[in-house]
Amino acid sequence: MSAALAVLLLGVFVTVAVLLRSADTGVIFHLSDQVAMVGIGVLLAGAAMVFALPRVRADADGAEVRNVFVTRRFSWDEVLAVSFPDGASFARLELPDHEYHSLLAVQAVDRDAAVEAVRTLRRLHRAARDTES
Repeated sequence: MSAALAVLLLGVFVTVAVLLRSADTGVIFHLSDQVAMVGIGVLLAGAAMVFALPRVRADADGAEVRNVFVTRRFSWDEVLAVSFPDGASFARLELPDHEYHSLLAVQAVDRDAAVEAVRTLRRLHRAARDTES
């Protein structure tokens, strides 16, 4: 989704930049204006790609969660459960004191992939809890 949006944004801004000097609008556009339009398109495309950064890496010891810019490691000891509440957009790690940490990499729009990811995380969490006992 992020890549498609980035390509669309860049395409729109490049098209506008090319057409900027060819249309007679009563305003004089220069090459610098065209370059600026392409630059804005590149910046917006880059901003759209930021949403492709979220990631969850899990192993027998815990889960490393990167949500856009911040990466945090959770050991399975500090995670009470892995949940995906009804109506929620993202899965989450349930933590003590009614806190939770959203997993932006596991989204409801991913459907079957999200279900499999949650099942895998729950399996790892259960296995870690069973070895503690």
